[in-house]
Amino acid sequence: MSIIDNRKAFHDFFIEEKYEAGIVLEGWEVKAIRAGRANIKEAYVIVRDGEIFILGMHITALASASTHVHADPTRTRKLLLHASEIDKLIGKVERAGFTLVPLDLHYSKGRVKATIGLAKGKKQYDKREDDKKRDWEREKNRLMKIKA
Repeated sequence: MSIIDNRKAFHDFFIEEKYEAGIVLEGWEVKAIRAGRANIKEAYVIVRDGEIFILGMHITALASASTHVHADPTRTRKLLLHASEIDKLIGKVERAGFTLVPLDLHYSKGRVKATIGLAKGKKQYDKREDDKKRDWEREKNRLMKIKA
């Protein structure tokens, strides 16, 4: 079950592969995510010292969160993947010119997980072509609905 999607990622990038990663979260962050107060639109994923981190993911603290915890809504959070997956991602990012993009947050067996995508950037003409295809599909469906 998806909590939040990053539709902007599919508009700006060609997604080659997808990986499911765990996220190291604090208790107040899990509560806020369950309340739907997360945003990954401006987030990005980096590789640092053989580990993968997500930056820019904004989680707004709940008003009922503990008073002694000073919540940092955009702190850097570590992503949890198998070592072989991390090695493969590091190789593709450093050598092949790919980038890592967060695609969505979802629940898996009661835990909050992130789907990250191995992506290549789209050019402006690619984005326009996708818009044309989407508009044509919409128009085609509308015409088929009228005939039926």
